[in-house]
Amino acid sequence: MAISLEKGKKVNLRKQEKVGLGEILVNLNWNSKPAKKGFLGSLFGGGSKPIDLDLGCLYELKNGRKGTVQALGNAFGSLQQEPYIALDGDDRTGAVATGEIKRVLVYTYIYEGVANWQQADAVVTIRYPGAEDLVVKMDDYQSNQIMCGLVLLENVNDETFSVEKIVQFYEGHQALDRAFHWGLRWTAG
Repeated sequence: MAISLEKGKKVNLRKQEKVGLGEILVNLNWNSKPAKKGFLGSLFGGGSKPIDLDLGCLYELKNGRKGTVQALGNAFGSLQQEPYIALDGDDRTGAVATGEIKRVLVYTYIYEGVANWQQADAVVTIRYPGAEDLVVKMDDYQSNQIMCGLVLLENVNDETFSVEKIVQFYEGHQALDRAFHWGLRWTAG
């Protein structure tokens, strides 16, 4: 059974005795097939490119280090050293199912295809040992922006993480960064 998060509501991840939280996995699934545009749309090339979403995150460590983990720019991160966050692959289809951190903002952006979030029908699943999955549905589609802030995870007294559904849209990485006061310096990828 999964727990569906509501926008603006926070939940705390539960720790297991003697184990802590363990590895937290975040997965994004979506519908990569664009909607059919009809006969005229196909004549003029509309809607023919599959939608490719990329998952990434902004992170801030307790030592003040900030950065991003994402496929764009090959910033895949590491689990063995700072930032202790890693992207394990770059899914192009939307179908893959598989103590130092202060906060993590998980986002997605449309890498290819039209900026139509409703067609993408994206769902984020957060898994960690011994607990029910947390599900974040992108159920707000009122945007033609290419970037969406999905979930904010924040350290709570070095004991657990709170998880909050965000689902807010932005024109790109810099706008997302500004909205959450990360303060990174961005260059074209």
